[in-house]
Amino acid sequence: MAETQLNNPLHGIKLADIVTELYEFYGWEYLGEELRMNCFKSNPTIKSSLKFLRRTPWARTRVEGFYLKFLRKQAKVKKQVKPE
Repeated sequence: MAETQLNNPLHGIKLADIVTELYEFYGWEYLGEELRMNCFKSNPTIKSSLKFLRRTPWARTRVEGFYLKFLRKQAKVKKQVKPE
């Protein structure tokens, strides 16, 4: 199993950590608009969003993909701001 995870950038990152980090950075309103999921639009909480994402594979895949884009943007910003 470890061999199949070598190239998985999400390996070892909990879904709860992903949702929390996205919420803290973007907020529920932006996540609801960008991802178009009711778990982020209608009375959202971390707990209710996790419950939905854990039992809905397509939604989890979409959130994980959005998180990977978020990480790439953050890395790019850090690279540009890095003092010499």
